[in-house]
Amino acid sequence: MKRFNITVNGHTYDVLVEETGSTEGVAAGQAAPAAVPAPPTVAAVPAAPAQEEAPAESLAVDVAGQDTEPLNAPMPGTIINVMVKAGDRVEKGQVLLVLEAMKMENEIMSPRDAVIAGVHVNKGESVDSGRLLISLR
Repeated sequence: MKRFNITVNGHTYDVLVEETGSTEGVAAGQAAPAAVPAPPTVAAVPAAPAQEEAPAESLAVDVAGQDTEPLNAPMPGTIINVMVKAGDRVEKGQVLLVLEAMKMENEIMSPRDAVIAGVHVNKGESVDSGRLLISLR
């Protein structure tokens, strides 16, 4: 079995693939062993979301041409509450929104003092892991 990480439409899957055989190494003039094609065994399991913080140099540019820092969903869930709006000044550690995942309410906090460049989700909306929630300036 070989293990691969495959990304399809922005979703990463941890995949196990079973090798079924090969004709490599058969001497010239010998018949290759008869092989009955079998469908590959594939077990697709969503990979655990990366727990890395976005480095400060990974900035996007908003429509006004200013540098912004994306704040993405750390896990899939439902937005329970949004406490900020575009233009608000926030402090490091301030709760920006609440994301419910697996029956737990997770407070998404500001990683630094900033100004909210944009809020990209609404209360009650379901989000996938990695989805852009808020842009900081």
